[in-house]
Amino acid sequence: MRFSSRELLDLAAAWVALGVAFAILFEPAILAFDPDALGTVLPVSMLTVGVGFLLHELAHKVVAVRFGQVAEFRADYGMLFVAVMSALAGFIFAAPGAVHHRGRITPRENGLIALAGPVTNLLLIVPFGALWVAGVGPDVDIWGLNVGGLGVAVNGFLAAFNMVPYGPLDGKTVWNWSKPVYLAVFVPSAAFVVWMFLGAPGL
Repeated sequence: MRFSSRELLDLAAAWVALGVAFAILFEPAILAFDPDALGTVLPVSMLTVGVGFLLHELAHKVVAVRFGQVAEFRADYGMLFVAVMSALAGFIFAAPGAVHHRGRITPRENGLIALAGPVTNLLLIVPFGALWVAGVGPDVDIWGLNVGGLGVAVNGFLAAFNMVPYGPLDGKTVWNWSKPVYLAVFVPSAAFVVWMFLGAPGL
């Protein structure tokens, strides 16, 4: 699989912007350049967001290439700005860009390409959840969680958010292809996020 220099630059820019946005959301003290926040929350955010974001986009690309598409990630720099600004307001809107692909394709193949990203985030909850239970990594003051805990939170959010059937998000493509498949992925993703923020131990 090949990556152009433009694609690598866009992936890096999106990774940094999302990492910073989630770090601000996790711990606003970062804005005051608090040494503790910069030394714990920021690197943990960069790691967990980086893994979730990069594997999400890579999954889109792998499936698209598997279906004979020419596929490449392109960052949306306007939406990266929105992600950081929304974090400053206390929430996050993360639509950093997309894997654009071209070639002959069926609605089913297009739906599976869109589905690959959110499903990857759901699968990543398993290893991050194991790290959370094991207590691996530095604690992050805002929730008292470690790398695993934040990895669970980030990937749960990314899965549910991207399955919203709106605009350029993956959920709209999946919804247009197959509503039963959409519901099979969105419902547990949304339920997980609700449980995570309202009832999960330690959150």
